Amino acid sequence: MPTIGVKRDLLFEALGRVYTEEEFEELCFDYGLELDEVTSEKLMLEKEQGTDKSDGASDVVIFKVEVPANRYDLLCLEGLARALLVFLRKLEAPRYTAIPPPGGLMQKLTIQPATAEVRPHAVAAILRNVSFTQERYNSFIELQDKLHQNICRKRSLVAIGTHDLDTLQGPFIYDAQPPDEIKFKPLNQTKEYTATEQMTLFSGDSHLKAYLPIIRDKPVYPIIYDSNNIVLSMPPIINGDHSKIKLTTKNVFIECTATDVNKAKIVLDTLVTMFSQYCAEPYIVEQVEVVYPDGKSLVYPELKYWHQEISVDLITKRIGIKESPDCVAELLTKMCLTSELVGKKKDQVKVEIPPTRHDVIHACDIIEDVAVAHGFNNITERIPPVTTIGNQFPVNKLTDLLRLDIAAAGFTEVLTFALCSREDVSEKVRHKLADVPAVHIANPKTAEFQIARTSLLPGVLKTISCNRKMPLPMKLFEISDIVVKSKEKDVGAQNHRHLCAVHYNKSPGFEVIHGLLDRIMQLLEVPFSKEDGYYLKASENPTFFSGRCAELIVRGKSIGFFGVIHPEVLSKFELPNPCAALEITIEPFL
Repeated sequence: MPTIGVKRDLLFEALGRVYTEEEFEELCFDYGLELDEVTSEKLMLEKEQGTDKSDGASDVVIFKVEVPANRYDLLCLEGLARALLVFLRKLEAPRYTAIPPPGGLMQKLTIQPATAEVRPHAVAAILRNVSFTQERYNSFIELQDKLHQNICRKRSLVAIGTHDLDTLQGPFIYDAQPPDEIKFKPLNQTKEYTATEQMTLFSGDSHLKAYLPIIRDKPVYPIIYDSNNIVLSMPPIINGDHSKIKLTTKNVFIECTATDVNKAKIVLDTLVTMFSQYCAEPYIVEQVEVVYPDGKSLVYPELKYWHQEISVDLITKRIGIKESPDCVAELLTKMCLTSELVGKKKDQVKVEIPPTRHDVIHACDIIEDVAVAHGFNNITERIPPVTTIGNQFPVNKLTDLLRLDIAAAGFTEVLTFALCSREDVSEKVRHKLADVPAVHIANPKTAEFQIARTSLLPGVLKTISCNRKMPLPMKLFEISDIVVKSKEKDVGAQNHRHLCAVHYNKSPGFEVIHGLLDRIMQLLEVPFSKEDGYYLKASENPTFFSGRCAELIVRGKSIGFFGVIHPEVLSKFELPNPCAALEITIEPFL
């Protein structure tokens, strides 16, 4: 879960009282948060870089508070203080409003068709007559960083740009252009650079270099500019220096470009609701018109409130408490969810979800907030009124029993990675990747972990390859899950429990693997019979040596193969000696 650092004195000033460390820790616990650490900038530098590097650092006390990952409204001092004040009933939950400009001429952001190649969506808003101090400005920047690391997924889904509106002239254009045609002065730089030059310039920047791969290989880069062709930003990399925000900035233009428009709306709502409190008219946000390439026009921010009705009886039963409907409504109001009782018997609570609470999606989220406000420590412990008894999954029980007996047969168990490279299940074992029903990872971090394994054999062979210096023979086995695509499952994939055993020596040891198979069938009480047991059928499998491979048939169904591994497969795994292998699924024996 994300951790935010807030200055203790500023937080206590916002809360209207001074707390001891124990009192504040208890308040955090009551609200479902955790005071993770009490530190300072100096202490953090001493811990990370040593005493010599901490000279001159601030001694101001910092509270590090751990917040839920989906509570984006708690990622800054403003949101945290506001939520706690509402929880303590010292403040009514604010009403956030998005309005057109008083003069009627709304700022416009037009999205060009070329952006579809990189980041097709954009939303925007304006904060008017903002009063910044150094602390408010720092919090404004830190919230953007927290959002970038959290919901924005390191700017890959959403990138935020904030600008001094008084230095710009609308309407604004969101376009995508070849990198050599984009030229502007980046934030905090002294001269103009083309986008290509900026990629080289920022490759050594510890903060920005992580974001360069998002667009580096794209034919066009996203760019936002005003009616005077002044560049606001090149998302998701950097803003222009011309429109940078200063302490004297009064009117802030906020734009969010994205690959996911829903995430962009959440980010925009979070930013404007947190910092509109510093506007001359608190919690009032000016709307911006966004025009899409197809001519469709939408107005942002939405700042949408929505309602959900839920039975009070359902809430109290799910939590295990006895509270009156009025009390339940009161508890929800403490969590910034304004509530009222409805229905003929006043046994339904109508909950209003504000634009700050994008974490509330289902009724269970509302029930959870009631539990938090009531206090988990205040819920009476009781034995659940059920008579069911927990039991081990049959497939796991069978797996454990087989492990013991296969180990007793002289084989050593290994545990390999559930992810592997594409070559491991295709080229290395002489199969075509197109014929393998593998589940591919969309954004693999390394070449070793690109897909979910469809067979245990490559992992066991890699284990032998990494342990070639061990004395022979090597007899290894593994019983684990493999993953294959399945149209029958709602997630599009399905797990199967497989058993794989390999004998590696100066001779293949086909008879050793055959003997292990017969022992397994004996343990499972499956007779050698074509009618109601198991039998072997000569087969051809590219992974195995031709004429040295058999298919295992159990009760009329094929459950796997065993045989002598093909020399090309051995060569791909850098194994100088021959080996025999067995791989079957054990689920038919349940």
